[in-house]
Amino acid sequence: MVFLSLNTFAQNLNDKIKSFENDLNHWDKSKQKKWTLKERMAFYNANAVSIVVIKNYKVEWTKAYGYADVSEKRIATPQTLFQAASISKSINGVGILKLVEEGKLGLDDDINNYLHSWKFPYDSISRGKKISVANLLSHKAGLSVGGFTGYERGVKLPTLIEILNGLPPANSGAVRSLFEPELKFRYSGGGTVITQLMLEDVTGEKYEDYMQKNVLIPLGMNSSSFQQPPAQNKTNLLATGYLANGREVKGKYHIYPEKAPAGLWSTPTDLAKYVIETQLSLLGKSNKVLSKAMSEKRIENALGVMLNNFNGTKYFGHSGGNEGFVCFYAGSVEYGNGLVVMTNGRNMRLVEEIICSIASLNQWENFPMESQKESVSLTIRKELEKDIDKGVMLYKTLKKNHEADYNFSNESELNGLGYEFLNDGKVEAAIKIFNLYVSEFPKSANAYDSRGEAYFNKKDYQSSKKDYLKVLELEPANPNAKQMLAKIDGLLQK
Repeated sequence: MVFLSLNTFAQNLNDKIKSFENDLNHWDKSKQKKWTLKERMAFYNANAVSIVVIKNYKVEWTKAYGYADVSEKRIATPQTLFQAASISKSINGVGILKLVEEGKLGLDDDINNYLHSWKFPYDSISRGKKISVANLLSHKAGLSVGGFTGYERGVKLPTLIEILNGLPPANSGAVRSLFEPELKFRYSGGGTVITQLMLEDVTGEKYEDYMQKNVLIPLGMNSSSFQQPPAQNKTNLLATGYLANGREVKGKYHIYPEKAPAGLWSTPTDLAKYVIETQLSLLGKSNKVLSKAMSEKRIENALGVMLNNFNGTKYFGHSGGNEGFVCFYAGSVEYGNGLVVMTNGRNMRLVEEIICSIASLNQWENFPMESQKESVSLTIRKELEKDIDKGVMLYKTLKKNHEADYNFSNESELNGLGYEFLNDGKVEAAIKIFNLYVSEFPKSANAYDSRGEAYFNKKDYQSSKKDYLKVLELEPANPNAKQMLAKIDGLLQK
């Protein structure tokens, strides 16, 4: 009987995996076409996808698809390492909260109590309120710099203090107050960099060394590392990153000295160990790094995680996106369900389809599975590459005649497209896309910021200045706009 039940289980699991692979959007009744996972990977320019599914607090199945590196014909395996991007923030949160449990950090204390090599420069914008460690982890510090683009291999890397002050060779702005802490949520990778420096100042250790000894190894994440650049002996395990247009990232991947918010290399199998440990810790059944009480505080206050409550069922998780990589993990607070998805593409929509497919197959309690509209940027990209004006016209035609079928409400569709062309040196084409972006989202500061950058690249400084002034009109404390306006004024005075 035991043998028979095991066979039945294996058969059911194989059927489930086949259903996932052969009809990815089986759950979405609005879809007219039946797509395989392979077809959707091709549509979204994702060369590799690696997945772990968690059920009943255990790994149910793990599988990798596609190529870790296309030119090398290197097939992706469950051992392939991907950049975990902003999922790094979740693991960082565990490390910071371990220091809190040890009494080396106070969760609600002023961050400058623990920063020795650099102090956060408070000004009038913070209205006399001090930023706490909890504020940094929950993105309620009111700070600038959402994310980071990383650095090409071989270039000079900035120090943490150069990153925080926005000084060369850092390629991001200074981390400063946009509004007073505790006022509202504002995602800030810059704030997470402050926790990286804080950890080093408090422990006297390199960030990656502390995290390896005190978080990764205790969790059993033995393949993972925050080392940047990654160790040479890992080279054959590293996935190569690919841009949204399918091209290989120059140098195969970027380096992220911003380790705490973006620097982890990992596998879905390793990250699943972290998800399961979190779930078991919440039950009081495991405390490999954090106690039950601290795990509860971490989840309930969204310290390094995003928490969603779907009709009373809570899920913790985090998405990530680095140059050439996107990824996601989720775990249910109860019931022991979860998954980790890592890809070396740049489109989160594929990841969303995978999440819904698995959530449906495993009957996740109250998990939302709404019909998704097709990506308008991917639909018009080939036309744009042939003729930019015809591509813009196709966008307008689709919106006029098929608005219900395509995703016109997400401004990142146009923003991402514009930057694809800008990064390829096609400045005029990029400006035409950003013109469309501005007309479609006239109240978006980011739309004007993006077009302002394109005009700056064209050396049309007057038009660039006009756009950055509009950014400040919409978002008065925007530090990038202020820096760009100062730079433009300097150029115009020459």
